Amino acid sequence: MLYYVLKVAVSAFVIVAIAEIAKRSTGFAALLAALPLTSLLAFMWMYFEGAEPARIAELSGQIFWLVLPSLVLFLLLPLLIRQGLSFWLSLSISVAATAVCYLAMLPVLRRFGVQL
Repeated sequence: MLYYVLKVAVSAFVIVAIAEIAKRSTGFAALLAALPLTSLLAFMWMYFEGAEPARIAELSGQIFWLVLPSLVLFLLLPLLIRQGLSFWLSLSISVAATAVCYLAMLPVLRRFGVQL
């Protein structure tokens, strides 16, 4: 149980740290947020829990393909906010568009033999 508390604490610390850094420097916070910290933490937790390196490699490859549709959020959100839409509406539209892109990406990946 202590191990799971540690996992949650470390993961939460990363998120809170980025949010706090953003108050002082959005550029540095963006750099930290752009790093695949969530993926790195997942890889490390898997390794510490005894996962085979092949499973970690498989996860890494799958993450690569799913990062592509997620880029829509980062393109659309600032565009909508700059167009005068409210934050929550912009975020909602961006998340919905990203979800559509994920759904559209899955059959494309299957067609090219990529299994998720």
